[in-house]
Amino acid sequence: MIRTSDRRSMLSYVVFAVLLSIFSSENALALNGNDDILSVKKTSQAFTRIAKTVMPTVVFVKVEYTIKVRRDGVPNPYNNPFDLYGEEFLERFFGLRPPHSMPKGDQKQIGQGSGFIISKDGYILTNHHVVGEADKITVVLQGGKEYDAKPIGTDPKSDVAIIKIEDAKDLPVLPLGDSDALEVGEWVMAIGNPFGLSHTMTVGIVSAKGRNAVGITDYEDFIQTDAAINPGNSGGPLINIDGEAIGINSAIFSRSGGYMGIGFAIPINMVKIIKDQLIDKGEVTRGYLGVVIQDLDADLIKSFGLAMETQGVLIADISEDSPAAKAGLKRGDVVLRFDSHDVVDVRQFRNLVGLTPPGKKVDLILIRNGKKQDFKLKMGSLNEEESKLASESDILNKLGINVQELTPDIARQFGYDKLEGALITEVESESPAQAAGIRPGMLILEVNRNSVKNTNELVKELENSRKTGKALFLLRDNKYSRYVMLHIE
Repeated sequence: MIRTSDRRSMLSYVVFAVLLSIFSSENALALNGNDDILSVKKTSQAFTRIAKTVMPTVVFVKVEYTIKVRRDGVPNPYNNPFDLYGEEFLERFFGLRPPHSMPKGDQKQIGQGSGFIISKDGYILTNHHVVGEADKITVVLQGGKEYDAKPIGTDPKSDVAIIKIEDAKDLPVLPLGDSDALEVGEWVMAIGNPFGLSHTMTVGIVSAKGRNAVGITDYEDFIQTDAAINPGNSGGPLINIDGEAIGINSAIFSRSGGYMGIGFAIPINMVKIIKDQLIDKGEVTRGYLGVVIQDLDADLIKSFGLAMETQGVLIADISEDSPAAKAGLKRGDVVLRFDSHDVVDVRQFRNLVGLTPPGKKVDLILIRNGKKQDFKLKMGSLNEEESKLASESDILNKLGINVQELTPDIARQFGYDKLEGALITEVESESPAQAAGIRPGMLILEVNRNSVKNTNELVKELENSRKTGKALFLLRDNKYSRYVMLHIE
């Protein structure tokens, strides 16, 4: 039998143990709560530190530019350097709505964007669509000090541009990071001047990498982020948690003209290659192989006897005397690897080729007739191929038209899916082309009953037309085709 005194002692011990347990639990919760608060405070302090360091390197870019107006008083969208994404571009990125009817004659417009300083003597990275066709560029630093800036070089195909402040010294510089090391889910910050609100920072994460089917530029490898990007952010930096630029904010997906949680930035590793060429030469010279490629699908994989998990691109055609032809590549080859990179699809392969310096020797791994083979080739220059054709012919200028390649994205935009040809982007006033009723947006399918698949073939066919002094065009306008005869002087 337990004595009363012993029972009381035991009860006192149990009560003390319970109270001690409760006190310890509450104290632990309090300590854990403080730890959570301290963690949040540290994150907040990190953002504050980054803002203080980075803000002085970001600039507000103001531009003046000219919009050419057609004879009917409607601004020509193909002459508008700020209309990179269609007619709503000015409203989407600059807060301006382009008028649908304007007085005749060229019109002056004001635009705005962002940029960031990459050298103490005043080199600034921004977007081509911000400054590409500007008549005057003004840069405003944090604190309000203004400078005139001059264009150093722009690259419309990647939407990257370099401008420079004259006579600048000891400017704050934003370090460039490594966008390849970026992981989905990492914190990032977008800094710029949305709606003219100078030096605004928004915070988000990396939503995705390698977005290359957006349809914005010719060479795409975008970082997708949910950090708020709005009109005026274009050209500003996307920053990682170390305070380094890992991208240039370039575009947004929006049905309203404002932020909807999807923004795109050009990865800084792509920008580094482009900026060096722009500073050195004022333009970008891209690598050239001379192949027509297409993505693999299940039917093609089966037809060529490949393993179902095969990733790569199929060579559908090869240009004569091209680097690919000289290296022994053939139609039907499947490219698996290019210069130490696994090939995934057409867009990625095109980026790899375009960003490889001309003259560089690269290794390729192909599948031919079911067997892997190694090849070496020397990269050609895309610009040299283009300039060679341009120097051979001035017919396009005489006719008064400018053309560009019909990419899959542009084909979808204009309703030209499954068609091949050269897209007319500009028609000069009072030119033979305009007199014949030719308009921007038309697709040139044939010249003198010969099909043209691209701008190179168009120029060659026009050169052949010099003998007769006339060229019969087959043009596609939306759903309908028609023939147009133009005389060549």
